[in-house]
Amino acid sequence: MRNDLSNWSSLTVEEISTIFSSIPMTWCIAGGWALDLHLGYKSRQHHDIDVFIMRDEQLTAYGHLKKNWVLYKAQGGNLTIWEEEEFLNAPDDDIWVSKNEKSPWAFQIMLVDSEKGNWVYKRVNSITRKLDEISLKTSEGIPYLKPEIQLLYKGGVPNIREKDEQDFQTLLPSLSIQEKIWLKIALEKQFQGKHSWIKYLG
Repeated sequence: MRNDLSNWSSLTVEEISTIFSSIPMTWCIAGGWALDLHLGYKSRQHHDIDVFIMRDEQLTAYGHLKKNWVLYKAQGGNLTIWEEEEFLNAPDDDIWVSKNEKSPWAFQIMLVDSEKGNWVYKRVNSITRKLDEISLKTSEGIPYLKPEIQLLYKGGVPNIREKDEQDFQTLLPSLSIQEKIWLKIALEKQFQGKHSWIKYLG
């Protein structure tokens, strides 16, 4: 078990792309980096880097990553070794990865649920999107989570962190009408129309 949660030396977006592009599965950059890839510039410092994968493809990812990385599952505030052939079911969806058992954290994997070809939002299962409609690509071909979906993850908590509020305000001018509508509807559904971001979304 490890508890050095702040011991980060994260990989770059390009390094993540090199690793995951060789694995035959669906993946994309998530978190704050996904929003900055959409903007086309780095809007703030990033403590870590997140990768979005489908839960049902987790063992494919594990099989490729175990050769060069040590993978830990986050459960109840603890980080313990993710054992080979161990399939993680909800609510376990957070994997931390380092080069060895003492090196800094390099990247984080988020396991995401899907059903019948659709991504399923874990907090409200009726909020879905087709799997081929949840990501975009940079000009270099690096996939990243669509901004309205990433902002839903950031805003879909009882207490929004300062950096997530900052991300929303930074992204807001660049969101298309369709992206704003989708995010507004999703937030209204989750919070019964009571969310501080709704007033900004038209």
